[in-house]
Amino acid sequence: MSVSVLSPSRRLGGVSGILQVTSLLILLLLLIKAAQLYLHRQWLLKALQQFPCPPSHWLFGHIQEFQHDQELQRIQERVKTFPSACPYWIWGGKVRVQLYDPDYMKVILGRSDPKSHGSYKFLAPRIGYGLLLLNGQTWFQHRRMLTPAFHNDILKPYVGLMADSVRVMLDKWEELLGQDSPLEVFQHVSLMTLDTIMKSAFSHQGSIQVDRPSDPTEEGSTTEGGGAGEDQEEEALGFSGHPPLGQRAPGLPRPCWCSGWNCFRNHLDQMPYTTMCIKEALRLYPPVPGIGRELSTPVTFPDGRSLPKGIMVLLSIYGLHHNPKVWPNLEVFDPSRFAPGSAQHSHAFLPFSGGSR
Repeated sequence: MSVSVLSPSRRLGGVSGILQVTSLLILLLLLIKAAQLYLHRQWLLKALQQFPCPPSHWLFGHIQEFQHDQELQRIQERVKTFPSACPYWIWGGKVRVQLYDPDYMKVILGRSDPKSHGSYKFLAPRIGYGLLLLNGQTWFQHRRMLTPAFHNDILKPYVGLMADSVRVMLDKWEELLGQDSPLEVFQHVSLMTLDTIMKSAFSHQGSIQVDRPSDPTEEGSTTEGGGAGEDQEEEALGFSGHPPLGQRAPGLPRPCWCSGWNCFRNHLDQMPYTTMCIKEALRLYPPVPGIGRELSTPVTFPDGRSLPKGIMVLLSIYGLHHNPKVWPNLEVFDPSRFAPGSAQHSHAFLPFSGGSR
């Protein structure tokens, strides 16, 4: 008795054969992908043999070292141990080279390499492709279109609003300084910033600083048990060679907070120490920790070491600003580092944006 072509046994045999062929194809694809990853990792290891780094896991890289909110401490350890640059393995087949030497960073900044899209692509669905994510000629076109919006003539009307907000804050400080106690300025500066934004962006007519009641605990009022702690705080808030807060140096006029643009501009050159303090604060706590680039051509650094095309590099601004070879006593707040003519004046990297600049 013959078996029908459409019998259940024949159908099961056909499905089993298809599953076997599919399994073999999947296994073959996995083997090809594994071979590609292996060869790519070997190429990376050869390309980075001139740049030593801590031992890494073959699959997880250095990810396990940068957990538990210890990333900044790890960067400082790498800066001290490995001069100029150090590879950071994200996982087995992906690596980026962290640069924290000023001469190395000057070489990269003098090139036109595109941004590393791996660092920014997760932002694209949320903010679109604007100045932060664009590259090349398109970036320059968008930047040129936005430049007039930041012209001095456009910003003139806002100078008076900023000066009014600062004047309110200084008036409050004059009242508080009469109490002869330490003054914590963080809350005051935050309210002044919010006040300026509300007036400039939302045409708010009132004053956030005046409307909000003051908290005595935030005004630096004295409490029992201060003693040595207060002395330490006063010492921390004091700057060598600079008059205490609320006092003016002998021979200098009292600051004039006028609302005119010319008055504000003319007073900028009379605040060199304030500018130095701002730069030193940005050195210790940079607003942008790093900027990623993908090398479009091979690059050779001043010491002779080189990187091939396709390697991702990270300009580690935090690492540069905490490089002991550049900044002696780097944990000390010392605005004199940025005095005109000082040896370290040109080593700070204070970025304005994430663009080609």
